[in-house]
Amino acid sequence: MPEASATRVAARLGRDAVFRMALAVQAYFSLLVRVLRACASRPFYRADLIQQMDTIGVGSILIVMLTGLFTGMVLALQSAVELERFGGTLYIGRLVGASTIRELGPVLTALIVTGRAGAGMAAALGAMRVTEQVDALRTMGIDPVRKLVVPRFIAALVMLPVLTIIADCVAVFGGLLIAVLKLDMTAQLYLSSVFDTLAQTGFVLTVVPIDLIQGLVKPFAFGGLMALTSCFHGLRTRGGTEGVGRATTQAVVATSLLILAVDYFITQILIVIFPQ
Repeated sequence: MPEASATRVAARLGRDAVFRMALAVQAYFSLLVRVLRACASRPFYRADLIQQMDTIGVGSILIVMLTGLFTGMVLALQSAVELERFGGTLYIGRLVGASTIRELGPVLTALIVTGRAGAGMAAALGAMRVTEQVDALRTMGIDPVRKLVVPRFIAALVMLPVLTIIADCVAVFGGLLIAVLKLDMTAQLYLSSVFDTLAQTGFVLTVVPIDLIQGLVKPFAFGGLMALTSCFHGLRTRGGTEGVGRATTQAVVATSLLILAVDYFITQILIVIFPQ
């Protein structure tokens, strides 16, 4: 009897967990719909948008540049070890350029900005939630989603591609330093190899390089994902200051996992649309 009772309790807890997860997914997409509707209608809080662009973009430039620099240097250094065995050192520029612009630049930038700006979004909205500031906005007739979420969402959509471009350029420069200082390559040879990679175009857009398309589509999607997920967890905060910390952790973990998962599906779709 005790075993049967424990089995029933476990089954009920499992059903409750699945039910709560389904409700959370429904609430997540409901928030997305509200955000998209608010983006296309007035009122629009421009001052909040500019402030969030400064917080997400300008505030993250230094850490993004450092991430790009060391990523490019490490990638060039590790690649040189393997390519030297086959006499392929001349292709380091191609490898650094393609790997950074297609994959490492967008993903690493999104993860870094999530750890910094995404956590800040969740913590700020969580603190407003537990101190009833969100309810106060509703009392004053202000839509919290339009006031708090939309500026962060649009700012992330705009600034994350910009930060990714900066990270890509700095990563290519980091690879250039390794190529010139440690591998005795000329800067012209390295850069020409990078530009040869970018010169490849697709059959749909025969002018725009494939790598550039992939490098801009991904951070655009990652930016919206980061802002929406962080704000979602922030607005669902419960339990005072401990709840704020818990919501911030959940936001960063969930956003990081979603970025990695969505990156795979976007890559798969782009490979089908733009075959090499």
